[in-house]
Amino acid sequence: MTSWEIYNCDYRELGDLEERFGEFVIVTDPPFNINYHYAAYKDNIAAEEYLEMLATLIQGRQSVIVHYPEALYSIAQEAGLIPKRVVSWVYNSNTPRQHRDIAFFNIEPDFTKVRQPYKNPNDKRIKERIARGLTGAKLYDWWNINQVKNISAEKTAHPCQMPLEVMKRVIGILPGNITVIDPFMGSGTTGAAIAELNREREREPIRFIGIDIDKEYCRIAEERMKQYDK
Repeated sequence: MTSWEIYNCDYRELGDLEERFGEFVIVTDPPFNINYHYAAYKDNIAAEEYLEMLATLIQGRQSVIVHYPEALYSIAQEAGLIPKRVVSWVYNSNTPRQHRDIAFFNIEPDFTKVRQPYKNPNDKRIKERIARGLTGAKLYDWWNINQVKNISAEKTAHPCQMPLEVMKRVIGILPGNITVIDPFMGSGTTGAAIAELNREREREPIRFIGIDIDKEYCRIAEERMKQYDK
């Protein structure tokens, strides 16, 4: 069973997050400030205010942010931080943008914790590794994962839902036995990824705290998390 809490509010209304929740890691796919039509959030605040909000969120904290590359550069510059690692998440879609980056600030991901299929299973050396019980190569920093489409089995009512596989990889290469806070939780994909990994890694439990200002998104996220409590 996953330890989780969901808050329907602006994360800044919760006050000092460290005082309330203790040590944690921020993992989030924030709104992109591109005037997207969310029901309860104005996605077109002043650029300076937007950058300051995200920079303040990650300063002095272990954080993982999913965003377009140019925005991540600006956020990093505003925060005075250099990412420890950056992963490119690529997807084939009918949009001008075909990838986003995932930046790890103040935390070093361990790519050996998630395995991927060997590219050449017929290679003699790979056959020997498979015979020894190895399940695949360590994860690379280039993830080709489709976006969630309207026909996707995991699709909820959220208009721009994160793929579960992306968040499972993000969480999978972080340390176990941590608390993860997603202050822009949306449909709760970060929490769902944590719940699935907790089932697979019972010795490395991760606590999830999701926050979103949209009441309906919180309802969707709660329903997703409750499925893992059954």
